[in-house]
Amino acid sequence: MEDAQAVAMLVRRCIAGDAVAWEQIVQRYNRRIYNICYRFAGSADDAQDLTQEVFIKMYRTLGSYDAGRAAFMTWLTTITRNLLVDHFRKTKQDRKTETLDGASSEHEDATPLSDKIPDKGAPPDARVQSREAGETVHHALQKLSPELREAVILRDLQDMDYREIAAVLRVPEGTVKSRINRGRAELARLLQRTYRQVM
Repeated sequence: MEDAQAVAMLVRRCIAGDAVAWEQIVQRYNRRIYNICYRFAGSADDAQDLTQEVFIKMYRTLGSYDAGRAAFMTWLTTITRNLLVDHFRKTKQDRKTETLDGASSEHEDATPLSDKIPDKGAPPDARVQSREAGETVHHALQKLSPELREAVILRDLQDMDYREIAAVLRVPEGTVKSRINRGRAELARLLQRTYRQVM
């Protein structure tokens, strides 16, 4: 959970021209925004470019943030989501032939939380299997429609609650729940098919 008062103070300092406050905001939210961009775009290079675009847009619109209307992370995720939707529309044709082979599996920011927690008892091959499972989920996510993918990413990978997701996506909570359920079901179907092919 973010400390609303600390964030509000950082925002005020940043608007007043404090470069250190801006650096603190970037450090605080960079990884989370990068992860959203990476999970949505599927490419490490695209994710880095999109993350930079998000922070440029945020810097330009920081004065419009209203702490009384939404948590800072909800506001920032809305900016991110809008930028990703624009990116998706621009690259829709390219995405049909896009390959994820260029995406780095070593990317620490994109690995699941379970891979970041050291497991001293796990043999090396178990770590490889865990990383491969994470990559399989990532590839399957790319096959979901944008609406289902963003709902699943925000709920299951970013741990946002239904109300926050509804605010970000500008849809009713019932729609959010429906998209998450459909997205999870579709993801499970895609993963089952992948594992059947491997067996």
